[in-house]
Amino acid sequence: MTTGEKLALLREKKGITQEKLSEILNVSRQSVSRWETDISFPETDKLIKLSKLFECSTDFLLNEDIQGNEESSIDVSIDNCYKFIRECGYFFLATSFNNQPKLRPFGMIYSNKKALYFATDKRKNVYSDLVGNPQIEMASYNVNTRKWIRVNGKAEVENSIMIRDEMINKYPLLKQKFFDETEMFLVIFRLLIHEISIY
Repeated sequence: MTTGEKLALLREKKGITQEKLSEILNVSRQSVSRWETDISFPETDKLIKLSKLFECSTDFLLNEDIQGNEESSIDVSIDNCYKFIRECGYFFLATSFNNQPKLRPFGMIYSNKKALYFATDKRKNVYSDLVGNPQIEMASYNVNTRKWIRVNGKAEVENSIMIRDEMINKYPLLKQKFFDETEMFLVIFRLLIHEISIY
């Protein structure tokens, strides 16, 4: 399904005419018609407004591979999940504290093909958030493939010295940051995955 076809379908589902949509977006009705017939594409700011109006992602509107149900849960191996996030170079970790969501960028993730691991500092708020409520979600976006990955599950403290050493070897920055007497502040969490979605 093309971007134009999706726009027309979503507009009709909302019961909005081309004229009304043009008023909402402050464009001509002809612009809306050209978008829906794939003659032209909405500008970035219009695309963002369309995604909010139609309650969908901009990826869904632009990517012809994503059909009606934009989010597809698929059976993805831990190793593939790890490779996806590593290729992105970062991930966002969502925690909860006092029923309030908190979102933080992270860069260091590790996998031994059995589980995903990430490290933090016991002196940081994210550590106390995870101890108080271990239910988390992580997400990452690949700018090359224009795909998101979302992983939700439960974070548990990993006490294995072997995993700690493997992660420190993978990320020498951890060794620099947690050297000698500060090493006691390094904590590694293992993610017990409940669901992985790529869309």
